[in-house]
Amino acid sequence: MAIQERTSHILTGFAASASAFVNALDGNRLRIAREAGVNGTELRALFRVARVVSVTPKDLAAHLGMTTGAITAISRRLVDMGLVDRVDHPDDRRSLYLELSPKGNEVMESIHREFTAMLSASTSSLNARQLADFTAALESVATEVRERSGQA
Repeated sequence: MAIQERTSHILTGFAASASAFVNALDGNRLRIAREAGVNGTELRALFRVARVVSVTPKDLAAHLGMTTGAITAISRRLVDMGLVDRVDHPDDRRSLYLELSPKGNEVMESIHREFTAMLSASTSSLNARQLADFTAALESVATEVRERSGQA
C-alpha cells in the first residue's frame, strides 16, 4: 500500500487575513454565546429574532437552514431561559411569532454595546478616513461573498 504524503494547506495573502478576521469574529461569537448561556446556534436564532423583531418558527428555520423541529427545540430553550416570548399570530390561531422578551432585549443591547466597543478599540489606530474606507471595503467584500455563494 502506498503511503500518502501529508500536505499542509495554508492560506496566504488576503485570503489568510480574511480567514484570520473571520476566525477572530467567530471566537468572539462563541464567547458571547457562552456568556449569555446559550450555544452558537441558539445565539444565531436570538440574533435573527432581534433583527427582524417578530418571526414565525418556519421563517426562522428557513433563515437558519434548519428543520422546524430543530427550531421548536431551540425556541423552547430560549423561551425557558426568558430570552424569547411566544406571541399569538393575529391572523392564525394555530401559528405564533417569536419575539425578544424584555430580558432578551437587555441581553441583545448588552451584546451590541460590547461588540461596538470592542470594534472601536480594535480600530483605534485608524483615522476617520481609513475607518470609512475599511467600512466600505468590508461592505463590498461581504456583498460579493454573499452573491458568489448564493446567499444574496
